[in-house]
Amino acid sequence: MMEALWGTFLIVFLAEMGDKTQFVVMAFSMRYPLKSVFFGMTAGIILVHAIAVAAGTMLGGFIPADITRTASGIIFLIFGIWTLWNADDDEEEEVHDSRFGPFLTVAMTFFLGEMGDKTQFAAFTMAADYGSFIPVFIGAVIAMIAADSLGVVAGKLLGRALPARALRILSGLLFLAFGIYTLLSP
Repeated sequence: MMEALWGTFLIVFLAEMGDKTQFVVMAFSMRYPLKSVFFGMTAGIILVHAIAVAAGTMLGGFIPADITRTASGIIFLIFGIWTLWNADDDEEEEVHDSRFGPFLTVAMTFFLGEMGDKTQFAAFTMAADYGSFIPVFIGAVIAMIAADSLGVVAGKLLGRALPARALRILSGLLFLAFGIYTLLSP
């Protein structure tokens, strides 16, 4: 259980570093109160990862462990290549005023931004691999809150001064390392 929790935490935390939703919460934190951004972000995180982990847990029971492990390794390699390929992207998400208020605006934006994102796929893969909802869900949620809270704090204190390219390159290299490790380990 602890292996699933900490393994998921590490993978999802690293996947979120330099991700677009981390920059979205940075931008939101420059405009909205910290409390609204934090709780909106947390609501989006819980919803999107509950879906991913539930799907991974259900489907993981039907797939043999060696196939799940190989698929996990390949997915991590793909995430690494995808992250490194986009390391030079300086795409910034704009923050627009919304009629829904800060909390719902952040929650909905975060949820939609994370749907189909690498962290959601990572949580899905970890759930399929471990076959356990609770520890993978807790690990994914805590990792996302930790990584995106860094974005909230950075947005409030530092503006947009984080070196996004360096975070993306490090994240991409770590994904490649996890992919290779997963494929080569027994």
